[in-house]
Amino acid sequence: MTHVFHRNPHAHYPTAVQGDGIYLIDSDGKRYLDACGGAAVSCLGHNHPVIIDAIKTQANELSYAHSGFFTTQPMEALAEKLINNAPGQMNKVYFVSGGSEAMEAALKLARQYFTEQGQTNRKYFIARRQSYHGNTLGALAVGGNEWRRKQFKPLLVNFEHISPCNAYRYQAENESEQEYSIRAADELQIMIEQLGAENVIGFVCEPVVGATAGAVPATKGYLKRIREICDDNGILLILDEVMCGMGRTGYLYAHEEDGVECDLITIAKGLGAGYQPIGATLVSKKVFQTIYEGSGFFQHGHTYMGHAIGCAAALAVQTVIEQENLLANVQHMGEKLQAALETEFQQHPNVGDIRGRGLFRGIEFVQDKPGKQPFAAELKINAKIKQAAMQNGLMCYPMGGTIDGVNGDHVLIAPPFIINEPQLEEIIEKLKLTIGNVFN
Repeated sequence: MTHVFHRNPHAHYPTAVQGDGIYLIDSDGKRYLDACGGAAVSCLGHNHPVIIDAIKTQANELSYAHSGFFTTQPMEALAEKLINNAPGQMNKVYFVSGGSEAMEAALKLARQYFTEQGQTNRKYFIARRQSYHGNTLGALAVGGNEWRRKQFKPLLVNFEHISPCNAYRYQAENESEQEYSIRAADELQIMIEQLGAENVIGFVCEPVVGATAGAVPATKGYLKRIREICDDNGILLILDEVMCGMGRTGYLYAHEEDGVECDLITIAKGLGAGYQPIGATLVSKKVFQTIYEGSGFFQHGHTYMGHAIGCAAALAVQTVIEQENLLANVQHMGEKLQAALETEFQQHPNVGDIRGRGLFRGIEFVQDKPGKQPFAAELKINAKIKQAAMQNGLMCYPMGGTIDGVNGDHVLIAPPFIINEPQLEEIIEKLKLTIGNVFN
């Protein structure tokens, strides 16, 4: 028996031993097409020679220098690249080791931004139900997935949540997309009025909701209205792009497509493409200057922040994406993926919705298509899809609780940015076989 404490200690996991582009290979020699990048992480696939060389080079020069004593060349270079390509007034980058840490940093930065101005009464964050912002206690508190929160609820800070922005589930038949966007966003205004604007720090959301809802994009005009509400009430807008950002939707920063600016951005996953653990919080000039000209010290930190090898790997990842014009491939192949999914599955009696942006697509499964009725949670449709997919040599990302943390099933498809048309066709064929195994 293994001494590793796996998240699911009852499960049996094959042993991954090698990567080959968009494939992973286990100890029995079986190949798996990685159509989800693990958790939308491996955006350049596996064993990319440029990234491997960058890691080796940096390890030979310097592995680690504590950020309380030194800066390093790869950290400075990566920050410069991220800010040069960032939209709006982004000004600084705070490096951490992953997405949950990035969200913790954003929450603390937002609170300190107001305390530096003497507004110590501000204590509430508002987010959305059925959102996910990380598994540490602060990130879990701001997230809105009840299944993940339930057993830890006594430990969580009391933050507030409004309805998701999900056209498939909540847009009325007689309502235009723009009308729905305004109605959904205006729930934020109502919540702010209930709490008192002087008590609210900020609003947190994913431009495209990932794991908990299945690649649900903000409807047109939603984030613009959210930005207006934040400005009108003097609160911060924090966008969580840990899963949907760094090129996954075809834009380096996902909210670029929505035409808005924000105050803080959290990124991870596609930042380092899985080659090293790394995440970051991007900070606007307004937020940074307030702290810089106030106490001059951000009261936060982690041991491995700005890790030299992690930054070198991420810098190489971002350079490859830029030099190989992979964002264009994400947009092009993303359109083809959506079209192929619709052609193959749109008429399936158990496929309710196919959605997403770029190479970030979700399929929501239903028992009753006209009524959008989900399968009973105890059937564990998502677990059956994962099991069948792995047997068929396909890695996809199924999850349950799509609607409310308990009910609903979906699968995420998030292949590497380097995918080509024959590989996309292979995904469709393996997914077709998998869905047939589960529902026929």
